[in-house]
Formats: sequence, C-alpha cells, structure tokens
Amino acid sequence: MNLRAIDLNLLVILDALLDEAHVSRAAERIGLSQPAASSALERCRYLFGDPLLLRGRGRMRLTTKAQALQQPLRDILAQVAVLLDAPEPDLTSLKQTVRVMTAELPPELVTGRAYEQLMRTAPGLTLAILPWQGAQATLDALAQGQADLAISVFPMIDADFTRRELLRERYVVAMRQGHPAQAGFDLDRWLAFPHVLVSGRGESHGPLDEALARLGRKRHIGLVVPSFLSVPPLLLTSDLIALLPSRTLPPEEAGRFATFEPPVVVDGFPLHLAWHRRSERDPAVQHVARLIEAVLGEAAAVSPPA
Repeated sequence: MNLRAIDLNLLVILDALLDEAHVSRAAERIGLSQPAASSALERCRYLFGDPLLLRGRGRMRLTTKAQALQQPLRDILAQVAVLLDAPEPDLTSLKQTVRVMTAELPPELVTGRAYEQLMRTAPGLTLAILPWQGAQATLDALAQGQADLAISVFPMIDADFTRRELLRERYVVAMRQGHPAQAGFDLDRWLAFPHVLVSGRGESHGPLDEALARLGRKRHIGLVVPSFLSVPPLLLTSDLIALLPSRTLPPEEAGRFATFEPPVVVDGFPLHLAWHRRSERDPAVQHVARLIEAVLGEAAAVSPPA
C-alpha cells in the first residue's frame, strides 16, 4: 500500500467514529460537520474494503473488522502522539556537521555571530560553509543530501523544500569618502565616473544598463569582478563607483564610504533560508536554521546607512 496516497487524518476520524458508533457525535467530538464525517466514513470504508459501521437503533453497529481495528488504531495514534510530543534533544550531546550553502551577502554574519551562539548552545556541531554554485544547483544539492541549508534568493521553490524569508535587502550607490562625485551627487555625477560591476560570468551588461538605456543614458563599466566582497577594497583605492546590496559594505569601515540612494529605481530583493523536507526533524539542522534566522533577523532590524 502506498502511504503517500492516504490521508492519515482519516485515522483520527475513524477512531472517533468507531468509539462513538455515531456519525454526528463523532463529528462534534473532532470539530467536523456531519456531512464531512459521513464523507470520511465512506472513504474509510473504501480504504479498508468493509462497511465498518452498520445502521442500528440509536448507535450504529461495528462490523467484525471494525472491532478488530479499534485497538491497533488507538495504539498507532498513541505512538504518533508520543512522537510529536517527544522532548527536545539535548543539543549539547549532538555530534554532527551542518552544511550551509550561501551566496556572498551573509557569510560573515553566519560564520561570526551564528557560530558564536552555536558554540554556546551546541558545541559538538560543526558548521561547514560550502561554495555557492547558483540557485538551481543549490536546490539540487539540498535534494541530493549534499547540503543541509541554503541562504540566497529563491523566487520559486517546490513542495519538497521549506523557504523562510530572512530579510529584505536594498541597493545603494557606494564610493570612497572624498570621491569627486560625492558633492552634489545626482544621475549625471553618477554616470560621469567608471563603475565596477559584479558578474560571476564576466558579463559587462546588466539589468541596470537596460533601465538606463530606457532613459537614453549609459554608464561606463571600468571593472568587472566575480564577487561583491571584493568591491569595497577596490572602491577605497580608486574613483570607481558601485551599486551594491547595502549589507555588503563592512560595518566596521562604514565611515570610509559614502553611500547614496540610486538615482534610478532599483528594486531590492528578499534573502531566503531553505532546506529539504527530510531535514524538518533533524535537530541539528533545525537548530542551526533557528540561529541563522535569529542572527539575520537582528541584522534586518538594523537599517544600513543610506
């Protein structure tokens, strides 16, 4: 029998039906309408290939098969209740590696503050940060058990995965303090200096260039690099300008950069945490997921400087 084809809620309804031997009372007991309970009884009859309940005076009469099902059914539901009410595992006793695939934006947050909390709460766990390979490759790694958690932007995700929004990020224009474009910054000043573009494929044209083209404007790409994290040092030693997620700039060096709202509309994006459904009951993975949510939730509450 294929359990995935069975609605296990039927067992809860069937338990009430057999115990009450009365459709209306069983429906009231579990909070269903009488028609819904009657429909569930018909489905149970089909599932077990037996009438289960036969009409009688007052109470209905249980068939022989229904009587034989009562105790095993109670035992199964009791075991499920014990499983769901099981105490939380002792986190300090866990010995496991939790593998996290993450895009560039949050690694320092994860490996810093989250690791600090992890060492206090579950010191036996190892946090392994895996290289980013793109959203689809990351979902494949989660599905194949090669990774446990992923942090990035996942616009679409299927039923085999859980996705939580950690924060919403916005873009800022960034340059070094004292940059000649800083005084009277506007669209013209922005476009008067070379830009650094981040592209893992070495592309020198992006969505922003499409938006500028619609305005009849164009920017000069002076440098293309594969990583957002390599941009801040480049800005400090040149007249390059960058459009960056606001949390890319190192907080401890915030005073060395000047940031502005983009002169054209640039949409932000959500940052997600995702895992495969097989990890729903993995205490180590779920503990790390909760820590990441807490740490990035704190980061979301602190608005980066504009």
